[in-house]
Amino acid sequence: MNTVSYESGNLPPDPTRKARLAAAFAQLESEIDFSDIPEADDEFWETAVRIGREKPRKLQTTIRLDEDVIAWFKAAGRGYQSRMNAILRAVMFHDMGRKTGRKPT
Repeated sequence: MNTVSYESGNLPPDPTRKARLAAAFAQLESEIDFSDIPEADDEFWETAVRIGREKPRKLQTTIRLDEDVIAWFKAAGRGYQSRMNAILRAVMFHDMGRKTGRKPT
């Protein structure tokens, strides 16, 4: 199976898209049929996983790292601290998932 993806704002042309979107936005909430959507009860929320996340607050700190590790990150160019943070976050989520038995988001 092939997967096709598009970036936001770069969708293939669809002559009816604008009209369908306009009709959907003009529809009142009371006119929308929600009968095929299950109720979000307590059980649903107990197992719900948040997809998007708020941007974490950054904390300035001092850390001692091996010189070659810093050189390796800096060699990739600007944003080396963000790359370090992303790698540490991935390891953190991996470890959290291993301890809880859940897949991290």
